[in-house]
Amino acid sequence: MSEKEVERDEQIVMEDPGKLYNQEILPVMPLRNSVFYPRQMMPLTVGRKSTIQLVDDAFRDDLPVLIVAQKDANTERPASDDIYKLGTVARILKVYNMPDGSKSVFVQGLYRAQIFSLVQQDPYLKGFVQRIEEQKAEGIEAEALTSAIKNSFRKAIDLAPDLTPEHLGLLLNTEDPGHVADMAMWLINIPVKEKQEVLEELDVKERLRKSNVFLSKLVQRLELGNKIQSEVQDEINKSQRDYFLREQMKAIKHELGEDDENVEINELRKRIEESNYPEEVKKTASKELDRLQRMHPSSAEYTVARTYLDWLLDLPWSVSTEDNLDIKQAQNSLETDHYGLEKVKKRILEYLAVRKLKDDMRGPILCFVGPPGVGKTSLGKSIAKALGRKFVRMSLGGVHDEAEIRGHRRTYIGALPGRIIQGIKKAGSNNPVFMLDEVDKIGMDFRGDPASALLEVLDPEQNFSFSDHYLEIPFDLSKVMFIATGNMMEPIPPALRDRMEIIEIPSYVEDEKLHIARSFLVPKQVQEHGLKEEQIEFTNEALHFMISGYTKEAGVRNLERKIADVCRGVAMEVAAGAKKKFTIGREEVVKYLGNRKFHQEVSERLNKPGIATGLAWTPVGGDILFIEASKMKGKGNLILTGQLGDVMKESAQAALSFIGANAETLGIEPDFREKYDIHVHVPAGAVPKDGPSAGVTMLTALVSLLTGRLVRNDLAMTGEITLRGAVLPIGGVKEKVIAAVRSGIKTVILPKKNELDLDEVPAHVRDQLKFKFVGEMQEVLGFALRPNRKEDKPPARAEAPIAN
Repeated sequence: MSEKEVERDEQIVMEDPGKLYNQEILPVMPLRNSVFYPRQMMPLTVGRKSTIQLVDDAFRDDLPVLIVAQKDANTERPASDDIYKLGTVARILKVYNMPDGSKSVFVQGLYRAQIFSLVQQDPYLKGFVQRIEEQKAEGIEAEALTSAIKNSFRKAIDLAPDLTPEHLGLLLNTEDPGHVADMAMWLINIPVKEKQEVLEELDVKERLRKSNVFLSKLVQRLELGNKIQSEVQDEINKSQRDYFLREQMKAIKHELGEDDENVEINELRKRIEESNYPEEVKKTASKELDRLQRMHPSSAEYTVARTYLDWLLDLPWSVSTEDNLDIKQAQNSLETDHYGLEKVKKRILEYLAVRKLKDDMRGPILCFVGPPGVGKTSLGKSIAKALGRKFVRMSLGGVHDEAEIRGHRRTYIGALPGRIIQGIKKAGSNNPVFMLDEVDKIGMDFRGDPASALLEVLDPEQNFSFSDHYLEIPFDLSKVMFIATGNMMEPIPPALRDRMEIIEIPSYVEDEKLHIARSFLVPKQVQEHGLKEEQIEFTNEALHFMISGYTKEAGVRNLERKIADVCRGVAMEVAAGAKKKFTIGREEVVKYLGNRKFHQEVSERLNKPGIATGLAWTPVGGDILFIEASKMKGKGNLILTGQLGDVMKESAQAALSFIGANAETLGIEPDFREKYDIHVHVPAGAVPKDGPSAGVTMLTALVSLLTGRLVRNDLAMTGEITLRGAVLPIGGVKEKVIAAVRSGIKTVILPKKNELDLDEVPAHVRDQLKFKFVGEMQEVLGFALRPNRKEDKPPARAEAPIAN
């Protein structure tokens, strides 16, 4: 028993001792799921052995019993803490034996009483019971509360199915306010806790208020429940009404010969029979149509079957566009849309030539790999235009779900085919140019691996019978020309890479960017900004200045944005009333774009010993990097900064070891490592860098630092070094050479074994550079380092021995 209950019970007993009399020991009967009130008469079903014995003893000895509510109905043997302490003393009027061994007891409530303490636990509860006398409630307030309860009960009669007019008559004929409050509570169905709260309230007016509150809550719940039930019933009635009306309409239309459903089914059947679909498609469509005919149009399954049938019949199973086999015309179309890109154009024209000789040639599966902004996506549109085919583009960037490629099975709600089949339907032909953009950015998670699903799509030996999970009928993709695009080859899974013909698209050099800007970008932006050719003109000087001073990229995307910025500035002046023709020169570029953002700083930065220019490969094309070395008094520590990766750090260690082993030959103090700490830094410290190709540049910068000889400022180099001074081949030659031209470099040092890689570099790029091919570091140092200014001596000859 809680402290609060004890305090409450003590207050009831001790508040007015004059109310308490007839103290006696009585049997205590726990009652489940209900509360018994004074003056209440009702039958109780008794099933527990202890309670049956209590009833037998009390009825035999004509003893009253105290009926108290049980706190938890699931407790089989309630103790003191399991029952409420205030209940009703009742007399057993009649006992009936039931066939199942239980008893039905008819009892009458007499008065409220409280258990002061329990004196017996077995075989049943007995306790010291004290009667509580109630006061009469008189006055207008009591009459008003009594009337309110009767009115609320009258509303409840109309709403609750378990309340009858006899209950209302019983309540209306009761005059005593306390009795009205009790009777209202025992007649309605509310929680035991609320009923007990009314029983324990000894102030009659407060009891009336609580009864009124609980009764009003019940009425509100009943009204809300009836409203909900009425709405549900109205909806059901409406559905039934609609159903009957549809059936009547169907019967009327059938009599008139205007049955829409049959007309639709017949049209679909005619479409299947007269079409040139493959036999398997016809068979599946007819089977699905028969299922559809047996379904009711309002059923959910009807919609699923109809959607599947629509997809089946709308796909271009046998519809092909005719290829434009005029090679000359196709070549002119490609040249008009794109400048350069000779390797790609040559491959497309080769396909057309073979296609002209062999009708059933499968479509090629190409993959354009190159930095952003070089025109990979727009090239796909141009190829479709040149071939006279439809063009479909699908972006694979961020795709994680295999179902995006293969579709969902029809068992799922809202299932649809994959995006390959959706694209074919959108194209309306079975031989479009299908571009798979950003193939190097496919993801993978618990939903499957889209890259693996693409293996079947892009395999010429399998894609003639591509199976989509939704269709479950093979579709021939062998006539489709698939073109994938990506910025890097490395993230593409090897199995997928093996199925595609890789065509690398190089970065643009300045002359190419100028031609592209003049022929494509400027006319496009002038038109898009509402200007006319006679209102604006860009000079070559302005375009050169924008390319070198405001952009630093492999493609032309940022250049197009800068041209758009200038066009917007001119458009503002034209809109303000300017009538003159705007000629955009260097000054006008600064006016509209602000001061230049990038400078050709190679010659300026190589004005001190210890600085060398290297060439690097990045995912967005080649770039140059500066390697700076500095020495200070110390104990031979090597400090490396600039977010260098492990391989790049090892290159610096190897370079320093080589210098230490060959210090005398190189004209360096043999004990330099004992006297100095050396710090090597690669600027742009926020950008991570790694790879072995900076080894040559690092060694040159260190020798320059330790000998005091400057590195040539028109020179850039790349190559991996070994401890014995050999220069090993590297990758990314084409990108690095293009970056050198873009940065104003005149001479490039490359490993001897990379000489053949220059064939991949466009001829007009090679012609702008001089190349020095080296196999040993001595050759690099002899070519790259200027003579010492003090001694004015030439560098060591290439034949000089170098210790291993």
